[in-house]
Amino acid sequence: MPRYLIERTFADSNYIPLNNDGEKDRMEFINNNSECNATWLHSYVSDDRKKTFCIYEAPTPEAVRKAAGKNKLPIDKIFEVNLLDPYYFR
Repeated sequence: MPRYLIERTFADSNYIPLNNDGEKDRMEFINNNSECNATWLHSYVSDDRKKTFCIYEAPTPEAVRKAAGKNKLPIDKIFEVNLLDPYYFR
């Protein structure tokens, strides 16, 4: 399955709380993504929480865009990426 890096910029600080409300939001994202055949693997968040860099697996960039639309999340750029693991060569 192809892997994508998604760059997002939010107008306000973006934060998913680490409580029951946050769990509800994450599960909604996961369910919406699943309907689009996209899997959110993890994200990196800037210090000001206005920018995220998310790693997804999906068959196409369009699947990622569809999932973002269902989740009402912005997309600035999508890059297809490959994993480079420094421990792979041992």
